[in-house]
Amino acid sequence: MVRPLLWLVASLALAGLPSADSAGILHSQRSSPGDLEIGGDLGGAPAGVTRFIRYRDLLGLPQENYTVTDDTNIKGNTEIEGVALATLARLLGRTPDDELIVAICYDRYRANYPRDYLNAHHPILVLRINGQVRDHWPPSESGGPLGPYLVSHPAFKPAFKVLSHEDEPQIPFGVTRIEVRRESTVFGAIRPPGDLPLSLAVEQGYIVARQDCFRCHNMGNEGGTLAGRSWLKLAAVAQENDKRFKQTIHDPRTFSPKARMPAHPAYDEATLDALAAYFKTFAHVTRKQ
Repeated sequence: MVRPLLWLVASLALAGLPSADSAGILHSQRSSPGDLEIGGDLGGAPAGVTRFIRYRDLLGLPQENYTVTDDTNIKGNTEIEGVALATLARLLGRTPDDELIVAICYDRYRANYPRDYLNAHHPILVLRINGQVRDHWPPSESGGPLGPYLVSHPAFKPAFKVLSHEDEPQIPFGVTRIEVRRESTVFGAIRPPGDLPLSLAVEQGYIVARQDCFRCHNMGNEGGTLAGRSWLKLAAVAQENDKRFKQTIHDPRTFSPKARMPAHPAYDEATLDALAAYFKTFAHVTRKQ
């Protein structure tokens, strides 16, 4: 639960907070490896530039404090403190009605936070865990660092369900870069091509792929590259071998025992069919991969 007084103080502080550049928190040069990279459509900065925010400057922004119990990256009841992603979007962005936050990790995983996700789940960029600064954080499940930054929630309750896919928490660790982007641009890259009305199955597949597949697979410069297989390569598999495409999603270790991709045993046949129908719309598209 958020502490009511802290929430009020944070809200009042934000109301009077100047823009990011006038506050002096955006820097053109990195001062240490732990600086947070900032990019995208930044207000008051040329398009495409990278800026850096120092850890101590992030600690100086309005902070929120929660006790979490359901974050798989952090064991047990844990107190987290940090800056709401929505606060960063308001401070740093230039298109308030179309802003999307992208969190990019050191392993090339990406988590996307559109406006509806920010409103439903209130994710925060974690800066302290159990009152400790990041030098004293526990390791991740894989034994590596949780930092330099991670994203968590006060609590997570799914906001939607499409077929057998339920709204999933976006809780990446190892976050090194935050981008403030236009939702229409990022998600527009993976909208099914063409001007024809979408079938229900394609529309459902798009919603599932947008939240799930897009974290590790890319379409050009958009999306994660952890998997090393682009959107168009997935489309080619869906078109050429529908059965293999769906079985790979259901249980990737069927074909590759060392696969890092998580299995999706809860996806029923209708969900797998919808994903296949969606990706097949890209099968004959030629785009930069």
